[in-house]
Parts: sequence; C-alpha cells; structure tokens
Amino acid sequence: MRCPYCGSRETEVVETRDSEDLEIIRRRRACVACEKRFTTYERVENFHLIVIKKDGKREQFGRDKLRNGIIRACEKTTVPIEEIDKIVTEVERELRTGEAIEIESKKIGQMIADKLKKIDKVAYIRFASVFKRFVDVEDFEKEVQKLIK
Repeated sequence: MRCPYCGSRETEVVETRDSEDLEIIRRRRACVACEKRFTTYERVENFHLIVIKKDGKREQFGRDKLRNGIIRACEKTTVPIEEIDKIVTEVERELRTGEAIEIESKKIGQMIADKLKKIDKVAYIRFASVFKRFVDVEDFEKEVQKLIK
C-alpha cells in the first residue's frame, strides 16, 4: 500500500474493522516514513456491471461516479457523507444481487432518487433535475407538487 501523503510503500496496519454487513474491511494504516495515518477499504471484487445509458451506449458501472453524483446533489444540505456512502452501498448491493448484469441508467437513477426522497427533499429535487432532465421551471414545479402531495 502506498502512502497518499509521501508515496512511501512502507505502511503498517494499525487497526482492522469489518463493516456491519461484512462486505467491506476498513483498515487504519500508518506510514513508516512520514508517520501520517490514513484509511483504506477492501471489498471483494465482483463481476462487472454494465450500465446502459439513455443514448444506448454501454459503460462499466462506476461506484465513484455514482457517489460523486449523489455528493453533487447533496451539496449545501445536511446529508452526511456516511449517509451518501450508505446509499451507494445499498444501490450497488441491490444491483449485484439482481438477475441482470446490464442495467439501464434510468433504473439506477430511480433507485437513488427513491432513497434521496426519504432523507432530504432538496437533495432529491437537485438529483431529479439532472436524472429526469428538467428543461424549464414547470418541470421543477411539477416535481415539487408531487413531493407536497
């Protein structure tokens, strides 16, 4: 493991913890050279999921891409990063336990939107505006009216 601060390859594991669902191992590490600490996560590498985009193109599922999209929607809200990571983990788990290896981006977007709607309405609207491609104010208004009902 390479130290993210100084690049040294000499690091030591200080602490190891399993996640609640036992799918991820969290390791606290210390760099021997600069003595700074950092955290790494290990997870079993599963088969590759393929996302079918709206234009029909296919690309490999990217956990980080999913996380970054949710982070953008949750900026300036009270949604903690732990909650975002929980959403990403839940969505990925649901996708991997499903029957299909190829999943439409629309399905993934709807899964995220449903989860965001339960925890923060503003984050949901921000995510939905990109996911559903709102064109004008009326699109926002319709979605907000749905939330009010």
